[in-house]
Amino acid sequence: MNRLLLLSTLVFLTWSCQQNKGNANRVIFAGEIVNPTSDQVVLFKGEQALDTAVLDEDNRFSFSLDSVVEGLHHFVHRPESQYIYLEKGDSLQIRLNTSDFDESLVFSGQGEEINNFILEMFLSREEEEEMVQSFYQLEPSDFQVKIDSLRDSKLDLFEQIQTEFNLSPKASDLAKAFIVYSSNISMEAYPFYHRRRSGEGIMHELPKTFYDYRKNVNYNNGDYIYLRPYYNFMKYHMGNLAFNHCKQHCPDDLDKASRQLHFNQHKLHLIDSLITQKELRDNLFRSVAIDYLLKHENEENTVKFIESFKKFSENNAHNEEIYTLYQGILKMQPSKALPSFKVYSFEDKELELSEIKSGQTVVFYFWSGSEPGHFRNIMKRVSELKTEYPNHRFVGLNMKTDKANWKNMVKTSGLDPSEQFWTEDYDETVHTLIVYNPNKAIIAKDGKIVDAFAHIFRSF
Repeated sequence: MNRLLLLSTLVFLTWSCQQNKGNANRVIFAGEIVNPTSDQVVLFKGEQALDTAVLDEDNRFSFSLDSVVEGLHHFVHRPESQYIYLEKGDSLQIRLNTSDFDESLVFSGQGEEINNFILEMFLSREEEEEMVQSFYQLEPSDFQVKIDSLRDSKLDLFEQIQTEFNLSPKASDLAKAFIVYSSNISMEAYPFYHRRRSGEGIMHELPKTFYDYRKNVNYNNGDYIYLRPYYNFMKYHMGNLAFNHCKQHCPDDLDKASRQLHFNQHKLHLIDSLITQKELRDNLFRSVAIDYLLKHENEENTVKFIESFKKFSENNAHNEEIYTLYQGILKMQPSKALPSFKVYSFEDKELELSEIKSGQTVVFYFWSGSEPGHFRNIMKRVSELKTEYPNHRFVGLNMKTDKANWKNMVKTSGLDPSEQFWTEDYDETVHTLIVYNPNKAIIAKDGKIVDAFAHIFRSF
C-alpha cells in the first residue's frame, strides 16, 4: 500500500509540474476519496464557491485554477469539509476515507507542510477537548498554567516546522493564529465553565493578568474570518464583554443571560463598535441573531431584537436568512396553527403536518439515518417518554435520508410505521419547522402549536 501511495504521489507531482509549466500562478488541487458520500468536491474561498470537480470512475477529482487569492480556503465533500491553504504555484494532492474523514486526510506535494500542520492542529484541538474540560474546575492561576503549556508546546512544534521549511509570512501568521486563538477561546470560556463546574453562585475573581492576551487581539483581520478558532474566539469574546457590561450596568438577573434581550443588544453594540471588517461584522451579527431568535424569549422581545439588529446591521449579507427565520418564528408561536408542510407516511401517502392528530397532544421529534448515535439516543428517549406520558402521541419526522433507507430503518428498528413520517426536502424542513437543533421537538394539539421550540431531553 505504501508503495502504491508513493507511486501515485510521484505520478501526480510529475503531472502537476507539467500542468504548471508556463504559469507560475496556477494552482493544482487533486485527490482520491475512498467511500465517497457525494459525487463531487467543491472548493470555497470564504462563502464563495470557486469551482466544482466531479469524481471520476476511480473516485478521483482535480482542480486546475489559473490563480487564487492566497490564503485559507476549504473544500466540501458533503456532508464533510476541511481547510486547505493555497498559494500561487501550489500542487496539492489529498487522499482520504470518508469513514474517518479528518483523521485519514493527508496532503502531499507543493504546499503540504502548512496544510498538514493546520490539519494536525485541528485534530489536536479535538483530541484535547475532554482534557481542557477537566481543567475548568481548577483555580484561575492553575488553569492558566495548563492552557499556556498546551499553547507553548504547539508553538514549539510550529517553530520546528518554520525552521525546517520555508513558510511564507502569510502562512506562518495563519498557523500561529490557529494555535493562539484556540488557546484564547479556553481563557474566554473559563469563568462561565468554572462557575458551572464548581457550583459557585458568582463568577470567580480573576487575576489582573488573566486577560493580558487581549492586548494582542486583531479585531479586523480579513485573512482569519473563516479560521474557526479566530471566529469562535470572537463569539466567546463578545459574549464575555457583554456579560461583564451587563453585570455592571444592568439591573436584571443575569441567569440565562444568553436568552435575555438586553444582553444580546449589548453584543450587537459591541460588534458594531469593535469590528469594522464587513464580512466579519456580518458573520458575527448573523451569529447573534440566529442564536437569539432560536431561543425565542417571547414574541414582543423578538420584534424588539429585530429592530435593534436592523439599526446595527441594516445591509447584512445574511439578511434574507435572518428575516426568513424571524418570520418563521413568528408563525410558530403558541396557539397558532401548525405551518403548511407536507410529509409522507410509510405507505407513501402525502399529507399536511396538521393532519397528524388524534385528539391527543402530539410531540413531533426529528431524526436522520446519517446520524446513528443520535438516532439511538432519540429512540431511547422517546421510549421513556411514551411510558411517562401515555396520553401523548410521539411522531418521528425523518430528515436527510433517502426514502428507501428510511423505510428500511423503520422496519429493522422495530418502529411503529404509523408513527413515522418522511420529509422530502431537508432545507425546507429546517426553514419551515425551524429545526436548527437536532433535539428539537414540536408539541401540538388539534393542529395548534403548544410549544414549537421544545427540547426532547429537557422539556418533559
